Amino acid sequence: MKKIRELRADEIEVRVGIVKKNGISLLLYKDARCDMNILDETFGITGWQRKHELINGALFCTVSIKGENGEWISKQDVGVESYTEAVKGAASDSFKRACFNIGIGRELYTAPFIWIPSDKVSIAEGDGKLKVRDSFNVSYISYDENGKVIKSLEIRNQKNEIVCQFNMGKKVSKQASQTANKNQISDYRMGKLYDEMKRTGVTEQQIVERFHVFLANLTERDYKRIMSALKNTDTRAA
Repeated sequence: MKKIRELRADEIEVRVGIVKKNGISLLLYKDARCDMNILDETFGITGWQRKHELINGALFCTVSIKGENGEWISKQDVGVESYTEAVKGAASDSFKRACFNIGIGRELYTAPFIWIPSDKVSIAEGDGKLKVRDSFNVSYISYDENGKVIKSLEIRNQKNEIVCQFNMGKKVSKQASQTANKNQISDYRMGKLYDEMKRTGVTEQQIVERFHVFLANLTERDYKRIMSALKNTDTRAA
């Protein structure tokens, strides 16, 4: 099977997670265009395919790649609706998650918790909400010798100012690798979590703010805590 390379710095997007008066958290992610480019680059335009299907009201995506002997190898995952375009957002999200299962960008699961203090970010308040005026990008990233664990990371703002740097080193990288393997929740259980989020109307942002965890980095303990809270939440009105 062909090796999927790790993401370059310019392929990694940075999104704001938690916003508080004393600072913000950042989340690293990839978009669907990045996945398609890497699939084309690695397997060729005729070497992969995707399909979507509804299962119990949730939109799943199956991504298949062609093996060296011509056999098709498939991975599937479920998506959630975006704030703006429900169907398109769920289709894109399920595709990106299926690509994670294939191995594209899986190293992002080993990212450290990124917190930017308020003296390094512009935070404004409007309509009773805190808003971030800055944008961010990954200016440098390196991985361990296997390309599976983030070793060092640098993030800059739109003024090209460095807002955070990490240099985890070999010891921390080994711990991150062990944590990443331990943290992976099965596709089935993640599907159950998304079903509960859809039923209750609870968003990923609300989960981040309440539990201070990202869905991409859930531990078994986090999963149980979140599922317990969702099961005690009323169904969203239609």
